[in-house]
Amino acid sequence: MHKTIEQLDLVKKQVNEIVSKKQLKTNPKIIVVTKTFSLDKIIPLIENGHIHYGENKIQEAEDKWTDTKIKYKNLNLHMIGKLQTNKIKKALNLFDYIHSLDNDKLAFKLFNYQKDISKNIKYFIQVNVGDEKHKSGIPLNELDKFYEYCIKELTLNVIGLMCLPPINLNSEKYFTLLKDSGLKLNLSEFSMGMSSDYKNAVSHGSTYLRIGTQIMGSRNIT
Repeated sequence: MHKTIEQLDLVKKQVNEIVSKKQLKTNPKIIVVTKTFSLDKIIPLIENGHIHYGENKIQEAEDKWTDTKIKYKNLNLHMIGKLQTNKIKKALNLFDYIHSLDNDKLAFKLFNYQKDISKNIKYFIQVNVGDEKHKSGIPLNELDKFYEYCIKELTLNVIGLMCLPPINLNSEKYFTLLKDSGLKLNLSEFSMGMSSDYKNAVSHGSTYLRIGTQIMGSRNIT
C-alpha cells in the first residue's frame, strides 16, 4: 500500500474514533492539501477513491488538476489560499469550493464572473478569529454584515465559515468561536483544522479538515 494511503487511513481512523467517542452528528470530510506535491504522489490517493483535494496557488493547481479533473470527474478541488481578484476566472473554472472569501471586492467580482459559468461554487467566508493584523479574513464584528451582503445582494452560495487560528495559542477557543458565529447565521459547515490541530477541530465541530503534511509528508520548499 502506498504511504499516503496508509497515512490517510490513519487520519480517518483517528477522526472516526473522536466522532464516535463524542457522539458527533457529522463525520468531517478530509481535504488532502497537495500544494507542492507532484501528481505521482497524489494519483494513488485518487485511485484509492479519495475525492477532496486542496491547493493554494492557481498556476500550480491548473498545471496539476486541469487534465486530472477531466479524467477523474468526481473530484472536488478546494481553493484554500488567498484568492487574488485577477485570478478569479481561472479559479472559478477549476475549483469547486473556495475557502477564502474575505472581502467585498472579491465577493462582487466572484459574483460577476460566476454568472457567466454554469457552475455552483461553494464558498466559505474566511474569518479572522484572532483579530490578527497580518492575517486575511473578515473581522468577527463585520461578519454578519458581510454574510448578508454575500447571500442577499450577490446570491453567492455561502455554505460555511473558515478560520486559521493564531499559531501557538489555544486553537480550541477559536474553533468554538467560529462555530458559535456560524450557528448564529444558521450555517452548518466549518472549515477548520490542519495537520497540527485537526483532532481539536473534529472535537469542536469541524466538517472540513485541511490536512497536508500528516498525509502527504514533509514538503520540500526552497
